[in-house]
Amino acid sequence: MFMVRLRAALLTPLTGSLSAFGQACATGLTLWAEHAAQLPVPWTGVELDVHDCGSNIEASMRAVLATSPDVLFGPYGSNTMLAAARATSRVLWNHGGATSQLARPHFPHIIPILSPASTYFAAVLQALRAVDPHITTVSLLYTTTGFGRDIAHGASAAAARLNFQLQTIPFQPSHAVTAASTVPSADVLLVVGNFADELAVAPVLLPRRWRAAAFVGAGVEEVLAPLGEQREGLLGPAQWLARVAPSPDEGPDADWFVRYYRQASGSEPPYPAAQAFAAGVLYARCLRDSNRNDDLAQLESARQLACNTLYGAFRLDPNSGLQTGHQMLVVQWQQGTRRVVWPPEQAERALI
Repeated sequence: MFMVRLRAALLTPLTGSLSAFGQACATGLTLWAEHAAQLPVPWTGVELDVHDCGSNIEASMRAVLATSPDVLFGPYGSNTMLAAARATSRVLWNHGGATSQLARPHFPHIIPILSPASTYFAAVLQALRAVDPHITTVSLLYTTTGFGRDIAHGASAAAARLNFQLQTIPFQPSHAVTAASTVPSADVLLVVGNFADELAVAPVLLPRRWRAAAFVGAGVEEVLAPLGEQREGLLGPAQWLARVAPSPDEGPDADWFVRYYRQASGSEPPYPAAQAFAAGVLYARCLRDSNRNDDLAQLESARQLACNTLYGAFRLDPNSGLQTGHQMLVVQWQQGTRRVVWPPEQAERALI
């Protein structure tokens, strides 16, 4: 029988500050390629090439495209994903860049897997409104980067919808502590910055009286760990946690993924690994639906697709092209452990 190998390429950070996340993406997508591709005839397997973004994404993208891949998976990180999207008109499966800028009409060739950053604090505010109807005021300290503005924009829209009075305080990167003195008192504190800024400003702001406080970094296991007991009670957004992952109707479940990821890496799978794995599963589903491997077929199939992987629901907004099926989790640090407190159907604990 004539064997046809599908040529897949992943461009992601393997060096630099995002290398740990990029390597997790590579491990997750490799598990899909080696164990869970489920390709239609005539394809018999996947040949996955993993490339480092390096310091020049345009040059790295040219090198990847020179290998003529059948399918192209983008990098981890909003800025790196934006740069990759600008460097090619090829269809890019976006499993690592949460920025809402990767929308139509400017980026019609992007297929997003993860929820956009604009939903991060929207989910937190939704959870707080459901738990405490007496909360009225919110102070939002946010970095003026594209990522920070994206989250702030989503929080502002959610606050208006949920009848919160929102006060916003922007700050330049690396200047969070200076801006902290201007943060007004409120029922709720929201903070988004780079992880260094969040770590620096937390000891300044958390001793003040808040009914609830949320940091973007609180949604990740290791980011705010240096805070120790000060992290207790903090809320944060999370894209995925294996132990509350929904049952899929497409691809393996979370238990399978955790087991194979442990065997491959010796560690627990972080959310970037699950996002990359889900991207592979979804691509294969689109390939089976269309039985064509050109870029237009990928786009058409993805725009019509509604299904659930171990990562959650997949559905694209028909206008913006952004992900609307996947639902953000809200976690809270309770007794030293991240516990899911929202949405109700996935909650492990009540929000305190």
